[in-house]
Parts: sequence; C-alpha cells; structure tokens
Amino acid sequence: MNQTVAGPPAVEAHGLVKRYKHVEAVRGIDLTVYRGETFGFLGPNGAGKSTTIKILCTLVDATAGTARVAGFDVASERDAVRRNIGLVYQEPTLDGYLTAEQNLRFHGELYGVDRATAADRRHEVLEMVGLWERRGDLVNEFSGGMRRRLEIARGLLHSPRVLFLDEPTIGLDPQTRVSIWRYIAELRAREDITVFVTTHYMDEAEHCDRIAIMNEGLIVALDTPEALKAAIGKDRVQITTADDTAAIAALESAFGLKAALLEGQVTFAVAGGAAFVPHLFEKLGVPIHSVTVTRPSLDDVFLAHTGTTIRDVESKGQFNPMAARYRGR
Repeated sequence: MNQTVAGPPAVEAHGLVKRYKHVEAVRGIDLTVYRGETFGFLGPNGAGKSTTIKILCTLVDATAGTARVAGFDVASERDAVRRNIGLVYQEPTLDGYLTAEQNLRFHGELYGVDRATAADRRHEVLEMVGLWERRGDLVNEFSGGMRRRLEIARGLLHSPRVLFLDEPTIGLDPQTRVSIWRYIAELRAREDITVFVTTHYMDEAEHCDRIAIMNEGLIVALDTPEALKAAIGKDRVQITTADDTAAIAALESAFGLKAALLEGQVTFAVAGGAAFVPHLFEKLGVPIHSVTVTRPSLDDVFLAHTGTTIRDVESKGQFNPMAARYRGR
C-alpha cells in the first residue's frame, strides 16, 4: 500500500446527491480521499461512479451536498478546482488529425502552462508513458492503448494535484490494461499526485490503496481491498445441477443456506468451502454436475453487500431481484 501524504484531504464529499428528473443517480455520498493515495470507485455501469466524478470535476452540478477537491469548493471555486485536476474521460477526446505533441501543446495552451517550461514538460510526460519516440505521429495512427497513454500524459501536463481516471482501460485488451496500470504506478512514483480511478474490473481495483464499492448511487462498502475481502470470511461455492430451483430450496432446508442463481450457477457462501463439498454431495438430494469453490474476492464483497454480482447487474442492465435472496455474510 502506498503511503499517503499528511495534510488536507485531496477530495472530500458530504451528502452528495444528483437527480436527473425522476432518476437519482447519486443518493447521498460521504467520501474522503487522502493526499497521495490511489483511490478507486468499483461498481457496475450505471452505479453512479461517473456521475460522481463529473460533480467532483465541476462538469455537472450536485443537486444537494458539498464537495471539495484539492482544497477548493466544486460549486463556488470551479476555476481553482479545474486548475488543480487532470481528467481522463471514458470517451476518447484526442484530436486524431494532430500529432501526439500537438495535442499536448494545445492542451498546455488551454491550461496556461508556462511556455518557458512547456517543451520540457511535454518531453517529460511523453517519456513517462513511453510515447516520446512517437511524438510526431498522428494520433489516428495510434492503437487504443497508445491513445489511452497519451490521454494520461495530457492529463498530467499541467501538473495537477488530483488525476481522475474514469474507466481508463475500458475497451482495451487484457495485456494493454496491465500496461496502463504499470504506467499509472510509475507516475505515482514520480509525481506528487493523488489518483482517483473508476472501474468495473475486479483485478484493476486490487491496484488501489482503498476502494469504495458503489451500487445504485450509494457507497455500500469502503476500505482497503484486503480488509474488504477479509470481512467476508466465507468461500463462494458455485454449482450446476440437474434442477437449480430444487437445489436452491434444498440448500435452505438441509443446510440453512441462502442461495441464488447467479451467472448461470447456483451460488452461495459458506465457511470452509472445500470441506463442505462432501456434505453437499451427501445431503443435497439433487444431482450435481459441477462444483467450484473460490476464496473471497472483491466480487464476493459486492455480492455480500448487494445480493448480486457486477457481471449479473451489467448483463441484465438492472438490479436482479432473484439474487436479492442471497446475502453472503
């Protein structure tokens, strides 16, 4: 875990709410992000992560509540907030008909980067993301991963105190995602900066010092990845059977366990999952085709607090009422 820097928080939010007509996208968030840490929002698409980021970056107004970023109020000190943040959006925002260096030069002029040091700063951030040798190439010639790295470099150009990365690896292949996170770790080592990232990838959330798990506009859990997983205390068991409905009923009647059909498998949580499996075959009374036992993961943390998995939420586009029967704690 990276050491945080003493001093005022990098981000503070109290009672943050955002309504769009009849939809409450953010439902009352309290949040503190410390200087120098990598902080993550983990949750499915539509959980309220990006809306919260937009409020913190002064792109939309909160309906209620207050927030401060880099010590400045997001409602009354917008210009000061914007001078002190970098933002990498989900959607690509580079000009493909300009070179990498031209994109950075344009950004530097918008942010008033000192012209005496602008060239050195462009060199520094392009080196940091491994694109200095490609500085004269058109962005249209870049791969998706290279464009993401250039967007991160652009977000760093004006030396922000807080860098917001909204789903920075969405749409990229697994190998490129790993390289993006390597660059993020390197910039943390070289820049005095706080990184605030949103993601729905479990493996990426493991890179964060602390995680706030979001669902339906609320923070349902917040701690280090290790602490969140340790709090579950149970293994996840997933089975496929000849009759899943009967298996769910039998798990409750024979073992007192709540189960649900998640991701096409009967899913439940139990302490000592491996040792429990023989009892399962002995007493379930329903033919079992396969069994999988896994140690607690961040997906299990989400499951324990919401009754469903991130993949199920995203595949259905909404909360799964059947899964609400399951509580893994």
